[in-house]
Amino acid sequence: MNRTGNYFTTLVGSFMLAIVLTFIPVPHWAEPYRPEWLMLVTIYWGMHTPNKFSLGSAWLAGLTLDVLRGALLGQHALGFAITAFLAIRLHQRVRVYPIHQQALFVGMIMLPYMSVTLWIYGALSQSTDSWLYWMPVITSTACWPIVVLGIRATGYARELA
Repeated sequence: MNRTGNYFTTLVGSFMLAIVLTFIPVPHWAEPYRPEWLMLVTIYWGMHTPNKFSLGSAWLAGLTLDVLRGALLGQHALGFAITAFLAIRLHQRVRVYPIHQQALFVGMIMLPYMSVTLWIYGALSQSTDSWLYWMPVITSTACWPIVVLGIRATGYARELA
């Protein structure tokens, strides 16, 4: 398969898997601890292929999440675009770091996404579960190595190295 086709297949496959992981049923007590899988995949592609993965792609991923969650249209899309902008803008600095240091960066750039979402919840008069609202930042940071190693295991990601 050619390089462009392999890229597209890997990109779409990783997003489809992230959507499945986002909506797979978990016990009620574990729901606040669910990582933001779709955001992690968006950050990965923004950092590793910034010339091919654009803010529009991130916006579309966030819009897909809005539709599937039944959220206010554009709520997650705005947060995804902001986070992808940071990932694309800072990709040259961050890609050279080891995976565990990249994970800290991922946690930092997820904070604006979570803040925008929290602000929209407040504007809609929806309450959050206090500090548990921020748990996806911690669990997503912990899951970053899984995302990186999982996508690198594909054929296209090996061509990037």
